Amino acid sequence: MAQISITVNGKARRGNVDPRLLLAHFLREHLRLTGTHIGCDTTQCGACTVLVDGRSAKSCTIFAVQADGSAVTTIEGLAPDGQLHPLQQGFWKSTGCSAGTARPA
Repeated sequence: MAQISITVNGKARRGNVDPRLLLAHFLREHLRLTGTHIGCDTTQCGACTVLVDGRSAKSCTIFAVQADGSAVTTIEGLAPDGQLHPLQQGFWKSTGCSAGTARPA
């Protein structure tokens, strides 16, 4: 097991993980942040995309230990004050999908 420390959506998080655990699985299974999805198993769809130190990354291609010491932002962290982030607004307008948050009334 490896100990990692990652800031996720502004909160410091620690965990003991198998070195082969994908970041997507760490986010979903250890931190219960289920907005990050593995949608294709081929790294093509982008459903697992998160920001790692401000840059987009497919979390299904990164081991959690590789993100040690990094700042990760998931879809849940884009709208902390309840307002849709421009990225979420774009999803909502183009697909009717709320991209991880409730649709505005």
